[in-house]
Amino acid sequence: MARGKRPNWMIDIAQERMNILFNRAEKEYKEHPERSHRYVELARKISKKYNAKIPQVWGRRYCKNCYKFLVPGHNCAVRLINNEINIYCGECGHIMKIPYIREKKLKRRAKYESREKRNDE
Repeated sequence: MARGKRPNWMIDIAQERMNILFNRAEKEYKEHPERSHRYVELARKISKKYNAKIPQVWGRRYCKNCYKFLVPGHNCAVRLINNEINIYCGECGHIMKIPYIREKKLKRRAKYESREKRNDE
């Protein structure tokens, strides 16, 4: 086992705990938003301690700047601008930009295939 690396069973337990915390954060947000923000902090601490990634489902549900739980329509805005998903945090004003990777690849592939068809004719 490499230095600083945890066994897989520990990482699995950490992932499970992070899932539980994010699920609770989602349920608690309407009543106690500060509690849901605390759950995100705890999940990040677990992620750091066990050197495990936060599950992909929850990766976009918290602000990467202020680490607050984001709920679209309440404390964040989601916009589609120039082939990017822009998630604006209402707590700190940070904008997370996520590119359309799959869509760009499909567009490029279609363009390449249409060129091949023209060359074959």
